[in-house]
Amino acid sequence: MSMPKGHKSNQGYATVSSEYGGMDYRTIAEKMTGEGHKMNHATARNIFLRAMKKLATPLCELYDSNASRSVEETCKDPRFQESMIDVVADIYAEDHRINI
Repeated sequence: MSMPKGHKSNQGYATVSSEYGGMDYRTIAEKMTGEGHKMNHATARNIFLRAMKKLATPLCELYDSNASRSVEETCKDPRFQESMIDVVADIYAEDHRINI
């Protein structure tokens, strides 16, 4: 996944390694629209960030006293996104007994 054109977080651009078959938000939106779920790239980004927020919230609450601000920063951090993708890919691979 990549951030909107021209946007850069403090830790760089959010991207997904091609080793996982990553797509940018526009590609995701086009695929979803093609499958009958009308979507634009901003909606794809918002859905992705909401999922990242669900993963970041308990971690930030556990390790940070100022969790609300930290959750927003964490879910947009490309390092966090990459690590969550690695975790989910490992879980998926174990569940499906495949190599990703």
